[in-house]
Amino acid sequence: MKLAFSTLGVPGLPLADVLGLATAHGYHGVELRAHPEEPVNPSLGPDERAAVAAQFEAAGVEPLGVAGYARVAAPGDDDAVIAEMRGLLDLARDLGAPYIRVFPGGGTEQSAEEADAVAARRLGTAAEYAADLGVRILLETHDSHRTGADAMRVLGLVGHRQAGALWDVMHTWLGGEQPSESYAALSPHLGYVQVKDIASAEDTTPLALGAGVLPLTEVVDVLSRHGWDGWLCWEYEKRWYESAAPLPELLGRGREHLARLLTDAA
Repeated sequence: MKLAFSTLGVPGLPLADVLGLATAHGYHGVELRAHPEEPVNPSLGPDERAAVAAQFEAAGVEPLGVAGYARVAAPGDDDAVIAEMRGLLDLARDLGAPYIRVFPGGGTEQSAEEADAVAARRLGTAAEYAADLGVRILLETHDSHRTGADAMRVLGLVGHRQAGALWDVMHTWLGGEQPSESYAALSPHLGYVQVKDIASAEDTTPLALGAGVLPLTEVVDVLSRHGWDGWLCWEYEKRWYESAAPLPELLGRGREHLARLLTDAA
């Protein structure tokens, strides 16, 4: 498996510094948080996008994905959500990233069936566009669809290769799923896996990998047992928790922890 980290852990950091951290600490890739407050986002013009792609290539680091904020199950008009996904897909294509991340974002005024249908309709439409670009849309296990079983209800309706799943191990755990259950649900559609650690279900302040309660050993074990060889991406939510320790000082130990888990699982 290859290792990456998300720029959510280093909010606003210039790309050159992000890539320097990746190479210094042995990470193979970077997931780019595609928010307007970040240096890399869909507002970049063609020349800026080409420069970003060139920086990745020069550093020998892969752009794993463009982590967007489109909410595919949210109530409202389809066109705006589909346009947002298309913008993320264009950015990913221009940067050479294989994936974009979207959220479910279903509303409390919807039934589960309504939210599933809305998400599947929008993902199905965007997946046709994604196929032309060679990029996959990954629905993250998050908010209204936090378990693998929840995500599978949507992806089963879509039935398109370019619509897949992003397994956020915190949310499936908070949703009461065991790693073996999450993998069984998501494996036909799995793009990559976001790892992290927290103190408890009540305190989700990010911690160093291995310092909390999330079942990272079990996650790596089940992936290894099934021969899965994709990406593990550390999503350290520093942007939302200013008091959390700075990610740069944790990156080296984090990579060592993941390497240890991979070696033990093998």
